[in-house]
Amino acid sequence: MNRIWRRAAAGAVAVLCAAVVYIPHSSAAAVPAGAKQPFDDIGASYAREEIIDLYNRKIVTGTSGNSFSPQGTVTRAELITMLGRLLKLEPVGSTITPFKDVARNAWYYGWIQAAVQLELAGGTSAATFAPAQPVTRQEAAVWLARAFKQTGSTAGLQTAFRDSGAIAAWAGSAAAAVNRLGLMKGDDTGAFRPLSPITRQETAVLIYRVLQQQKWAAELEGQTDERIVMGWQYGQTAAEYQASVVQSNVNVLSPRWYFVGGNGTVSDSTAASMVTWAKNNGKRIWPLVGNRFDQAATHQLLSSPAARTSAVNQLGALVSKHGLDGLNLDFENVAAADKAALTAFVTQLAAKLHALGAVLSVDVSPDLGTDWTEAFDYAALGKQADYMVMMGYDEHYSGSMNPGSNASLPYVRQAVTGLLQAVPASKAILAMPLYTRDWTLKQGPVKPSSVELSLTAQNQLVSSYGLRPVWNSTLGQYVASYTRQSLKHTIWLEDGRSLTAKYNLAAEQKLAGIAYWHIGGESPDIWTSIRNAEKYAGYSF
Repeated sequence: MNRIWRRAAAGAVAVLCAAVVYIPHSSAAAVPAGAKQPFDDIGASYAREEIIDLYNRKIVTGTSGNSFSPQGTVTRAELITMLGRLLKLEPVGSTITPFKDVARNAWYYGWIQAAVQLELAGGTSAATFAPAQPVTRQEAAVWLARAFKQTGSTAGLQTAFRDSGAIAAWAGSAAAAVNRLGLMKGDDTGAFRPLSPITRQETAVLIYRVLQQQKWAAELEGQTDERIVMGWQYGQTAAEYQASVVQSNVNVLSPRWYFVGGNGTVSDSTAASMVTWAKNNGKRIWPLVGNRFDQAATHQLLSSPAARTSAVNQLGALVSKHGLDGLNLDFENVAAADKAALTAFVTQLAAKLHALGAVLSVDVSPDLGTDWTEAFDYAALGKQADYMVMMGYDEHYSGSMNPGSNASLPYVRQAVTGLLQAVPASKAILAMPLYTRDWTLKQGPVKPSSVELSLTAQNQLVSSYGLRPVWNSTLGQYVASYTRQSLKHTIWLEDGRSLTAKYNLAAEQKLAGIAYWHIGGESPDIWTSIRNAEKYAGYSF
């Protein structure tokens, strides 16, 4: 979002400023008598009180220590920053950016990243954001309508403004929306002036008007409803895992403590200190119960009622002994012939845990019509388990013959849609990847292959090769290619923007929560991005 100022005749400026956005001070912010003015140049501005109010709210700042430049224009970088502060977002320090004209050390870098990740604003091209370009009135209308989730028709636009025909088609519904809400009006001649730059004082009044929308103001001050956010432990010590969790939004811990063998024996790696830590830090703990991908041993277990009962009793005893909040069952590579037996095992385990006041979550893969998922009866398992965790990744995995995304948005959407046909949203959790793959493409005799990357390693590779990723709106991911040792590589990246898109899918479908495979794979900026996504998704303007 930007601020723009172009010099115009004094009469035109007076009409634009006084009629288009001006709010009589009877409805504006009341500034206490004798209150110190933060800027030396706003005494004669019709927006003086609004500027002071927004300055005190830390939404607007000056152009220097003692100047606001009320008649100056607003740049794209400035307006996006104001809106970010208004929405109580945080600037995001992500490494991944497509914009060659937004420097990492620029004061507005993090605000642009935050807005782009939430789809509140886009660039002027695939590779440019034009941060210093002035914002026109129609652009301001679009950004404001988008920020406050205002969609609809252009009804009433022609009667509202005599120059409605000059408003771009892409801005028509936004201009109509902000006009209906009383946020932006025409001048004394009834013109909207869509191509005129918006001034800093106009912008201050506009933002102040937003805060006078009582429902919106209440939303901005409200608390976001807490959803389940589970994070699996993998490749980290207990201390490293706990340190990572502290930086995250995770509220359910899932350490890999229990594995069930063919005879029903449960291996126990409980770290009692982590249970204590979780309780002291307000976290729930659902340790993972795995089968080590061993299909033969899993068949032996599931086909024996005695072995199933032994495993269930051992797991129940561990839950009771350590005061666990629940368990997360992660049986993978289960034979299709064991479908009924798996359901029977889950039914028995769920009953045991429920009797102890604990919950059971069951991990499942997307149903692609293959033997890999044939053993999982979504509907039957969903009736017994408290939660079904859809593992929304491995779309293209290490053994794939064709390179591609690890978790494209269409793939994840299809997986969630399939689960929701059998399980209510209140029982569904979407697991998102904190890893991706660096694919070596097929070239002559060289077969395609991939190497798994943490997001930190991915970002380091992007930086070291100076890559400029391109956003693929269909996949919901950035894609970048490079050459190493004469071999072509492509990465379908995971970052704050792609994970925000997946989070938004979960929020739109009102799922019970999300999960991450795995904690420690993230780059630090991811948690800022997800906090922004949680906050913004929680607004119902």
